[in-house]
Amino acid sequence: MQGMGYVTSLFARKVVAAAGGGIDAETMLASVGITPEDPWDTAQMIPAERYYDLLERIADQIDATDLPVRVGASMRLDEYGALGLAFKAATTLGASYARVERYARLWTSVAEYELRPASGGTLFILHRAGERHLGMRLSNEATLASAVSIARQVCPVPLAPLEVLVRHPAPRSIAAHEEWFGCPVRFGADLDAILYAEEALARPNILGDEGISKYLTTHLDAELSEITREPALVIQAKASIAQALSEGTPKMAEIARGLGLSARSFHRRLSEHGMNFQSLTEQTRRDLAEGLLKDESRSLAEIAFLTGFSEQSAFTRAFKRWVGATPATYRKDMAHR
Repeated sequence: MQGMGYVTSLFARKVVAAAGGGIDAETMLASVGITPEDPWDTAQMIPAERYYDLLERIADQIDATDLPVRVGASMRLDEYGALGLAFKAATTLGASYARVERYARLWTSVAEYELRPASGGTLFILHRAGERHLGMRLSNEATLASAVSIARQVCPVPLAPLEVLVRHPAPRSIAAHEEWFGCPVRFGADLDAILYAEEALARPNILGDEGISKYLTTHLDAELSEITREPALVIQAKASIAQALSEGTPKMAEIARGLGLSARSFHRRLSEHGMNFQSLTEQTRRDLAEGLLKDESRSLAEIAFLTGFSEQSAFTRAFKRWVGATPATYRKDMAHR
């Protein structure tokens, strides 16, 4: 999934629900490829950039200052599938967060988590690369709020962190943030993180169960190994797409048929691997173009045709978007390596 990150569709659904009546929920969900009446499916993934765009479009229509806090407050462990159960079944809050640190890859390919000892306690850190435009900022705040929300659902006593740290500058008011977290929230910090006292992380969870815990983590380990290598289906699909590209942009139904699948089950299986057909086609085009450019005997017009573009200018624009250089410049740079 090079260059393309994904998050679970659950986050988009929660954001749209928390935004309330000030937006057209159906249109917003459709813009990220979600059919509102479909059952909520945490395994359905959406491109992270589309998710950030969704947040920005919502912020254009309503005051989104406290939207991340409302999203966090609405998160329920029961909606997180096996990962939610594993969080709940861990014996202490520290062990619950260690599950997130290990298994978050099942939820998102754009964020990682880390537990790190710090003066006064332990930090639960959110690592997310990329430019901190408004969509990313709102997403990071919502992620930190969600992490506290799910912790409160397993904690036998009221829970507040010691401090919440946020890397980007503060919104115009942080009153809602501080009231909800129940502690100081420091914007413009070096990290996106939640600082907890040691005793909070060591406290036994309400529903902690060692036996269930072991069973669930075995299941999650299997899921994790499944998504960290490129699955056979994806390799076969990319090969079929590459062959079909010279006829123009391939259709999902045709590629699915060639793999012996219905379009619906092909779509479902791709989404289980955090992909959709459009992004897979784009990635295949890019990989194919980069490979063909290494072959000096092929003209740029021929490569444009073989990667499914009707005109060389359209190929040049797309390639520049993918790698930040024109095909001619890329070829020249490769020759000098």
